[in-house]
Amino acid sequence: MRSLLSFLSLLFAALFFSCQNTTNSPAELSQKPASYSDLETLFTEWREFENPPLHEGAPDYRKATFEQRMPDFEKLQSKLLQMDTSGWSIPEQVDWRIVWAEMNGFDFNNRILKPWERDPAFYKSIWMERSDVPDHEGPTHHGVVEVWQYSFPLESGKSEEFLEKIKAVSSLNTQAKENLTGNAKELWAAGIPTISQQVQDLKDVLDFPGVKENQELTQAIEEATKSSEDLVKWLEEEAPKKDGPSGIGKENYTWYLQNVHLVPLTWEDEVMILKRELARAWSSLKLEEHQNRNLPPLKAANTPEEFEQLTEKSIQKMMEFLEKEEILTVKDYFEPALREHRGSFVPEEKRNFFTIGMHIDPLPLYSHFYHWFELAIMDNDPHESLIRRGPLLYNIFDSRNEGTATAVEEMFMDAGLYEDSPRSREIVYIMIAQRAARGLGSLYAQANEMTMVEAGGIHSNYTPRGWMKTEKELLLFEQHLYMRQPGYGSSYITGKYLLEDAMADFARIKEEKGEEFRLRDFFDQLNGIGSIPIALGHWEMTGVDQMGEK
Repeated sequence: MRSLLSFLSLLFAALFFSCQNTTNSPAELSQKPASYSDLETLFTEWREFENPPLHEGAPDYRKATFEQRMPDFEKLQSKLLQMDTSGWSIPEQVDWRIVWAEMNGFDFNNRILKPWERDPAFYKSIWMERSDVPDHEGPTHHGVVEVWQYSFPLESGKSEEFLEKIKAVSSLNTQAKENLTGNAKELWAAGIPTISQQVQDLKDVLDFPGVKENQELTQAIEEATKSSEDLVKWLEEEAPKKDGPSGIGKENYTWYLQNVHLVPLTWEDEVMILKRELARAWSSLKLEEHQNRNLPPLKAANTPEEFEQLTEKSIQKMMEFLEKEEILTVKDYFEPALREHRGSFVPEEKRNFFTIGMHIDPLPLYSHFYHWFELAIMDNDPHESLIRRGPLLYNIFDSRNEGTATAVEEMFMDAGLYEDSPRSREIVYIMIAQRAARGLGSLYAQANEMTMVEAGGIHSNYTPRGWMKTEKELLLFEQHLYMRQPGYGSSYITGKYLLEDAMADFARIKEEKGEEFRLRDFFDQLNGIGSIPIALGHWEMTGVDQMGEK
């Protein structure tokens, strides 16, 4: 019997190119000879275009500006669609589809998502930490201030750069009041705390070493703070007028999945997959608990000293496991990347879902920190392809990065990571259940069948042991993100599913050729293709194209 995904792939191959916006369809390709260098040139033009012009020092998201720029976008898109890629290698065709997906993302944002009109959180400018995926999660404007990239006190050249970025915050806040004409009630309400947090972040920056000694920078920060406070006040005044839905609906959601994030599934498919994973995680957890019923429970680290000992032991165990068990080729920069994010002690009464598990056994979460290995690869060994070298736009990387990080939690477990700590397996299933529950809630919210609060109820109530009932802020943050960025909440589980399917094909093809399957070969190839949608990675690693005709 064919697997569900194989069936869906065949169905999708027939339907994929007859999408809503027919101007985006690769089926319309003309027979115009093209070289891969033509694609690289077009990609450079596209990325330059995608970065909007400035208005009073800030990126310009005004409606009239979009209307003026659309003819130029259509020309770029037409150039891409006219390329004849026959005879190109699979990696080259993969890169073509990446550019195609990004252009579809621009088009979708302009037609449907409109974060600059519907989503106040889009105007968050101050980012204090690096994301654990290639770019910030959710729609983000083009003029953000990556505070984490700067060292304080600022050096001369960096000081001027930082000052100009801070000055643009006030201008963008003013523009936000003109642009935010949408009626998405929940997005609006949930976005207000995001801008409120920006006020506090700016105040914190004011206390960084050397800042108050720079009068011009101090003044710019104070102005940005005041304008952010004014934006919060305006948002609060406008909030009672908002009464519209925030989700994009099932049809738009499916189009976005298939044509932007390149996930070969529908809204209905994702609901089915997440329900299955939620049930599997709960039942597997109970079976683990039964098997471990005569073992003592794991003891949480309840002092900074205990936590330090636990995390050090876990880091050493993780790195030794990956190397000794031939899971993947361990780069010399992997361990430093993990150590930098080892976590810190949190008193028991303040722990959230992730820190509860981390204080019992950090290894399940450290497995998810595969993220930091992937980012270290991007930093130290950037992909040779210009198109894959940096982050893909519009969170197109989610199925790969979130899916892989979630998948390896269970893969490393099944490969023997917890042979000496069977009760740690319980934490892995709790984490899978939590990802499935929150993703399922987000799907219903995007379909406008539930409010974000109701979706959060699934997230909270279907996470085992009440671990999501400890911190409402985390619950609200995650459901807000998944409403802002369609497909992200489900990507942890559906990306895991797609990666497992890729491994299955990879192993099957090896077997058919009479070759030995080596786990290290699989992960090394995965790490070598860049942070691209897992369906494209599947194609490049196996020759099985899930996103087009067989």
